[in-house]
Amino acid sequence: MAWSARQALMLKEMGLRVDVRAEVQAVVGAQAEAQSSQAATPRSTRPEATPRPTAAPSAAAEKSAPTLVQTPVQIHAPRRVGVDAIAAMDWSELRSAIASCTACKLSQGRTHTVFGVGHPNAHWMVVGEAPGEQEDAQGEPFVGKSGQLLDNMLRALGLSRDFSQGDAQGDAQADPSKCVYIANSVKCRPPGNRNPAPDELAECEPFLIRQVALVKPKIILAMGRFAVQSLLRSSDPIGKLRGRVHQYEGVPLIVTYHPAYLLRNLEEKARAWDDLCLAAQTYAELAAVVTSS
Repeated sequence: MAWSARQALMLKEMGLRVDVRAEVQAVVGAQAEAQSSQAATPRSTRPEATPRPTAAPSAAAEKSAPTLVQTPVQIHAPRRVGVDAIAAMDWSELRSAIASCTACKLSQGRTHTVFGVGHPNAHWMVVGEAPGEQEDAQGEPFVGKSGQLLDNMLRALGLSRDFSQGDAQGDAQADPSKCVYIANSVKCRPPGNRNPAPDELAECEPFLIRQVALVKPKIILAMGRFAVQSLLRSSDPIGKLRGRVHQYEGVPLIVTYHPAYLLRNLEEKARAWDDLCLAAQTYAELAAVVTSS
């Protein structure tokens, strides 16, 4: 009798002997059935995740992306004329050089450069400080109230600047002994009428030196401390320098107060008049020497 694998196992558990071969066959058969059952059952496998491809940028996105263009920074070097070149200029060249000068930052805010006005060979030369608001607007030194006061001071000495409407190449037939040439130490207006800085005075100094050389004055009136600094290279106050005759390149120089200062300090007008009298006396003495020789 053939026992099934289950029956063989049950009989063995009950202590009953069965045919050994049949038992072995039954056990082997049971193992084979178990293996075949496992092989028939499909293994549950999870498919490997496939990496998603990265989307390439679309043509529209490429077109919309901004293109960065680097623009080179243009740096304009200051326009500065050499001292030797200035020393060789005539009136026309000097005026053009001053008008186009950008050597210091004052050029950035100016309306006009303030060149000078008067007879190109005047015996008298007046040197002021820096242009104010009205000078910057008109391009002429000593205008407005300070200019009116200066004109009155000059008129008291029989002098005038108005021989040629401000053109340095004007009527050369006018008597130079009765004429004045007026210039400033600085040719551009400092912002807010502040004091000119040392570097600004230094940049303009060669222009002033050339103006003095072209005019060849017989006497110079230096009005204000910055005019004094440019011509005498002195930082002493006006009160210490006035009342005596100084020399600039062999030319007598008289120090006095600036008309704008006199408008604010009326009590100083008497001292300014004394300075004008000293200048007139000095000029008369020079003229007498020339006449006698």
